[in-house]
Amino acid sequence: MIRLGYYAGWRGGEFEASPDGDLVRLYAEREAEGFRQISADRYLRVVPAVEIDHLHYVSTRCVWRGEPFVVLGEQDGWLRVEYAGGKAPVAERLGLETFDRGVYQAWASRHEVEDVREEIV
Repeated sequence: MIRLGYYAGWRGGEFEASPDGDLVRLYAEREAEGFRQISADRYLRVVPAVEIDHLHYVSTRCVWRGEPFVVLGEQDGWLRVEYAGGKAPVAERLGLETFDRGVYQAWASRHEVEDVREEIV
């Protein structure tokens, strides 16, 4: 599973989260007690931050073609990756798409990607 964003521990579970001052929005993929449905497969519950066991920012990192990347998502055996090396000539050599100024992305076959790991801050 590719994770990118905030995750919170609450009442023995771990949830995607969005901190908002003294509150934390928790998201679940299926119906759960106290959560309200906000889309077909997304449920929300807002809790006081003091009830949260832990709150971390999680990113999935990898190496592709010998360079460092952040994994943004996954679809059908492909990973959406964003170059984390900060060198425009390298991004150009790799043939990456310019997403924004200084931001380079590509679709990489999962079979070509190495050292997939989570970083927790």
